[in-house]
This record gives sequence, structure tokens and C-alpha cells, in this order.
Amino acid sequence: MSTSSLPSSITLRPGAVRDAIVDRLVRSLGKSVAGATRRDFYDALAIAVREALAERWIATRTRVTQAHVKRICYLSMEFLLGRSLINALSSFDDGLIDEVRETLLSFGHNLEEIAAEEEDPGLGNGGLGRLAACFLDSLATLGYAATGYGIRYDYGIFMQVIGDDGAQREVASSWLGMHNFWESGRGGIRYLVRFGGHCKSTRDDKGRVQYEWVDTHDVWAVAYDLLIPGNRSPTVNHLRLWSGRAVTPFKIEEFNHGNYAAAVADQIDAKNLTRVLYPDDSTPQGKELRLRQQYFCVSASLQDMLAQHLADGRGIDELERAFAIQLNDTHPALAIVELMRLLVDDYHIGWSGAWQMTRRICGYTNHTLLPEALETWPVAMFERLLPRHLQIIYQINRDFLEAVSAKYPSDMDRRRRMSLIAEDGDRRVRMAYLSVIGSHKINGVAKLHSRLMRETIFADFAELWPDRFTNVTNGIAVRRWLKQANPGFAQLITEKLGSAWENDLEDLERLKWAVDDPEFRQRFRAIKLENKKRLAKTIELLLNQKVNPEALFDVQVKRIHEYKRQLLNLMYVIVRYLRIINNEAPDAVPRVVIIAGKAAPGYWMAKSVIKLVNNVARVINSDPRVGDKLKLCFLPDYDVSLAQEIMPAADLSQQISTAGMEASGTGNMKLSLNGALTIGTLDGANIEIRDAVGEEHIFIFGMTAEQVTQRRAQGYSPAHVVENNPELKRAIETLDSGLFTPDNLADSTTVVDRLMSDGEHFLVLADFDSYAAAQDRVDALFRDQDEWGRQAIINALSMGPFSSDRSIREYADNIWGIKPVI
Repeated sequence: MSTSSLPSSITLRPGAVRDAIVDRLVRSLGKSVAGATRRDFYDALAIAVREALAERWIATRTRVTQAHVKRICYLSMEFLLGRSLINALSSFDDGLIDEVRETLLSFGHNLEEIAAEEEDPGLGNGGLGRLAACFLDSLATLGYAATGYGIRYDYGIFMQVIGDDGAQREVASSWLGMHNFWESGRGGIRYLVRFGGHCKSTRDDKGRVQYEWVDTHDVWAVAYDLLIPGNRSPTVNHLRLWSGRAVTPFKIEEFNHGNYAAAVADQIDAKNLTRVLYPDDSTPQGKELRLRQQYFCVSASLQDMLAQHLADGRGIDELERAFAIQLNDTHPALAIVELMRLLVDDYHIGWSGAWQMTRRICGYTNHTLLPEALETWPVAMFERLLPRHLQIIYQINRDFLEAVSAKYPSDMDRRRRMSLIAEDGDRRVRMAYLSVIGSHKINGVAKLHSRLMRETIFADFAELWPDRFTNVTNGIAVRRWLKQANPGFAQLITEKLGSAWENDLEDLERLKWAVDDPEFRQRFRAIKLENKKRLAKTIELLLNQKVNPEALFDVQVKRIHEYKRQLLNLMYVIVRYLRIINNEAPDAVPRVVIIAGKAAPGYWMAKSVIKLVNNVARVINSDPRVGDKLKLCFLPDYDVSLAQEIMPAADLSQQISTAGMEASGTGNMKLSLNGALTIGTLDGANIEIRDAVGEEHIFIFGMTAEQVTQRRAQGYSPAHVVENNPELKRAIETLDSGLFTPDNLADSTTVVDRLMSDGEHFLVLADFDSYAAAQDRVDALFRDQDEWGRQAIINALSMGPFSSDRSIREYADNIWGIKPVI
């Protein structure tokens, strides 16, 4: 087709895909078809798809505005989205993706290779950010009016590189290195965010005290929007991300005088606010930057909500009927204080009315029971950065403690325990307590987690307000984690059920008959093998290591943390290795043990675990006595795209955290949905997965949460455990000998010292006997491939309750009070 014959406007639609791609190549990119690169085809297709989504987005916004419905605003410091192209194409319900695939083939390109041109947005670290992304997917799919709010991190989470010594190195992410056609800069949508300064008080004409926050250092928050399409749905919502910009212009006089740094100092300070996700907070500067980021995000987001509300012609008194705000963990907790500031100071709502409105609007999701993860901030830092907010916190705390005293008049210790201000040592603001006090509902994310949350960290609050606490078990977006990640299995399901399961995962129950169908089981196993072959190629590409796709693929992929117990996995790998080289396992089931995940830059022990895993892998994988019986592979830079390859290929899902410490987990759901059997503790959502699949189809081991508490109280001695387990003792001695770390003995002895320390908090070795016995059961079952396949299918078809669609419906009905708008 010649350029002159192109129509003036070509929408991406069935029958016009080729013309739409050529149009964007020529008009948007200035490229000819003959001269276009693979990246050019990606860019052209991305532009065309985004324009098609924009039409649905505008229609969605019109419907929502006209309906005057309540909107959910989901505040999170993380959104781990994954790539957008195939996700967006898959959302259309008219077979568009198939025509795109065929059209690209006619140009000599493969859709999957084109899609791989896209960098994963590094806007999240792990489960918290991926959950937020799944929830946005479900909100759009179900037709709810919703906006996600977060930060547009220039470099996001770091890229993980593994050095020759096996250690993690952090490298800046390049996700914005190429033009990102999925986002739209909204330069006209910007808000002033203030820091520092001081507060002045005056009295109005009625004698009421009014506060003014003055002499502040201001920055602009500028909006960027990413469109979030619903699957086979007319709804397209958006994720609004904020980027920092200086209020003060470039100081040309300073520049002309040679003061080059001073000329751009304000620009640098503003941009530093949104450079990276989770700056290392092991320094005072890092701590302060984190607090600045959190306030920057919530202030801009709340100003945006209020501006939209007023633009719709609605009054401030209608705010709680117009918006529901969900705090994704404590990071956005300052939204409670900022909303109070805006209502009281800017809109002159009385304190009591503003507080009732704020509490009815806000809800809080708790994601952790770990004390160190329940954020606190020094009062002195608040005084310096957010003086007006500290005043408001003090007032909230006074009112709250008066209510506590009224119910428990003589219990001063209770007042101390429940105060927003921790007085022991340096005075600190307890952000989790603020989140509880300022929310009308507080939910955990699995049944066990929600119970422990009420019984432990928030016990006093649950006693005071039992009706505020509830549970919403996490879920996953099945479009991403089955339809896109495992197209072979998805197609097999659609052949049997039609496509309704994509938006109603519980429809899989109708396929349970297929468990006993030999032909279905054979096709399922063939699909699994193809997925394993694909992952084997990726492993060879990443590690230059060949693995046998026929082996059991044993997977533990998640953030590296001591409570997740990658070390328990590693100790068993060493035991298995020693059995092989000592000719004690002649019929060992071949295994490929796959570990992936990032360690926080300042988390020294987690980084030590990564280094040790890689050093052990180097020895095992190069030992000719082992061959294909055992391989250990640490896959670097774990992200959504890599996860989409790993999940469908996994045979065994390791969910082995110390019982009572994992809030929920969502990797366990993704792996089970793709036909992996779980080996795990009774922790987080593992309990609910066990109940769904049946205890005979999951490998449960180890102590319960209650037994963990008892074991700690009794005094845990790892040395006693090791002395009573010869294989474990041999593994510890081998590790301690430096066999795996000949260049630096401390790389192994440091880890051994942690494992063997009295009272070791995560009880890694205490669960080893039970874990090893469960692994023996895994081997026995895997030898019977037909029965393993049958149980894998049972796991996959039992995951209906673990869709994020179900989670969102529960939030909508029980917490937010919102209805779909379609």
C-alpha cells in the first residue's frame, strides 16, 4: 500500500490491522515497512493498541461521570504491571489478537518476539505490587469505576545482576530508556506538594482556630496515565502515576556565573523524589526520602480526587458517597492525615465532621505481621518535613486516647500500647496504628493472617472495634497468569468450556470430570512438557546451563527473605547432592531446582543467601558425578515476564515460609493454577489452597503457627536438631568446610552461624525433618507420571476461589460499597 493511499484515520479493528500498523509506521514513526525494525513494529502496534484503548477509556469516563457513582481509589507505592502489549490485545473480545499475530507473520515477525521488545515497568518489588496490578485488572474487568495512584519511578526497582562471585549487584532499571507509548503525560494535571516550613494559627470571625502552613518548599507532582483494560469488558480504567518537577525554573543567572550545580539544584531535588522505588533506608537520607515519597504520592492523589469531585459539580459534603480509598499496606497511611488537612484547612470542614468523613472513606489492607515492616517514623522528622501533619496526628491521638480511657478508665498501659506515638526511646509515629484508627475497615489477606492480625499486632484495637476487622483473601488475575502465561492450557480449557472461565474462574469446577479423562491428562502433560522446554531454553540463555525438561522442575520464586526460608530449600539441595555423590540415591528422581528473587539492597543476610545459592549451584552443576540428577539454577532479575515463563513450567511449588509469617502469598496461587503441586507449611493462603485441592493433593509439612510460637517460647536450639539428624549434620559440616565457597570461607560460615544460632527466629532447621520427609513423598509421586498429572490437574481446576475477581467483589460488597458501571 502506498503512503498516499492511506486513509486519514485507521482504527485498530478486525479487518484493518494491517492498515493500522502501516499507518502508525508511516505517520507516527516516519518509517517505511521495508525499513522498519522489530522495535519499529512494536512501537507502531503499541500506538495503535493504545489509541483503541483510549476510545474505550473516554467512553468509560463518560459513563462514570454521568452515573455519579462511587469510585475506588487504590493507593499503593507499588504496581508491578508486567508488559502491556499482549495484555491489551487479549482484552479485546473479537479475536483481534489472532489477526495481529497473522499480520505480523506476513511482515516476517512473531508477536511474542515483538512483545519482548517491551521492558517490564519496574514499578514494584514483589507480591504487594503484583497484587495491586491484579486488582486493577479485576476492577476494570468487572466494570468498577477505579483509579490506581502511585509514583512514576524513573528507575523503579533495580535490575539484579549476578557477579562472578555469585553476589547480587544492583543496576538501574532502563524501563524508560525507550519511549513508552503506553503512558500519556498529563502536563495540565499537576499539583503543588509542600514540605518543611512552619504553621501559623489565627482565629476566624467566629473565634475558631485556623492553621496556615507557610514558608514551605514546594514541588510539582505531574500526572502520567497508564490505561488498564478490562478483559472482554467495555471498561478501561487508568493508573495515575506522579513524577516530581521543580517549581523554581532553571536559574540561568547562577549558571552564567559558573554556579552550575546551584542552577539546577531545585530540579535535581524534585526529580530525586521519584527516581527509585524504595530507596535504601539504612541511612538517614534514605529514610527521609522514603517519607517524602509517601507524602508526595498521597498529597497529589488526594488533590486530584478532590479536583475531579468538584469538576463533576459535586459538593465536599458528598465526598464519602463519591470516593472510597484503599490503603495498600502502611505506605500510603499519610492519606488519612492529608485528607484531614485538606478538609479542615482548605475546605473549612469542622474537625469532627472531617474525621467522620475521612474514616468512612478510608480502608486499610494489612500485608504483614513482621514488626520491622510496620512502619514508624521519627517525630523529629515529621516536625521538620510535615509540621502541620504532626499537629493533626497529635489531635487524632488525643481524641483516640480519650475514647480508650473512657472505655478502660484505669488502664494506662493500654493507652501507652495503643498510642499513635511510641514513647520508648526516640519518639516515633506508628503508621500501622494510624491506618487502623483512620479506617472504617481493616482487612488481612488470608484467613490465618487475618486471625493472627487480630490476635497479635492489633489485638487491642480488635478488642475495641471488633466489627472493623475482616478478611479478604488475596487473588490473582487469571488473564495474566493463565490465559497469557499458559496459552496451551488456556486453549485446552476453552475447547471444553468456552471462554467464560476467563472472567469467572470458578467455572473451572465444571471441568473436574476431565481429571479422569486419559486423553485430557495426556494433552495436559504434553502442554506442561512444552512449557518446560521453553523454560529450559531460557535457563540456558541466562545461565549457559543445560537442563533436562523431563526432570522435576522444583520452583521457589519470591522475594529473598529469611522468613521465606530459601535456606531450608538450599539445605535440602545440599543433602540431596551429598546423597548422589556418595552413591546413596541410585534411583533419585532428576530435579531442576529453580530459585529466583531479589534481596533489598540493605538486607545483608538476604544478599548472603543469594551469593551462597549461586556458589552451591556452581559446584553441583559442574560435578560430573551428578549429571542430570540434580541442577540448581538461580535465575537473575526476576520480574513479571520471567514469572510468566516459570509458572507454567513448574512441577513443584515451594511455599515453605515459617508458619504464621506469610500474610497470604500469591505465587502459590499462580503456580497451582498452572498445575504445580505445592510443598508448603500451613501458612498464609496455603491453608485455603489445601482446603480447595484436598489434603491428599498437597505436600504439607512442618509446624503450625501455634507450634512455632510454642517452640520459640521453649527455647529453640538448632544444634540439638542437627545432632539428631545425621544427613543434616553432614550437610552443615560440608557447608562449613568451605567446599562450596573456597574463595571466601566466610560466605558459607556466616550463613551457618545464622542457622545454628540459639533461638534462630525462623526455625529453618527445626522443620527440616518434616520437609525432607515431604520431599520423599514428592519423589514417590513423581515416579508415577500419570498420577502426578492427575493431581496437577486437580490443583489447577480447584483454583476458582483464588481469582482476584472474587477478591475485588468482596472488597466492593463488604468494604467499599460500590457497584459496577457498564
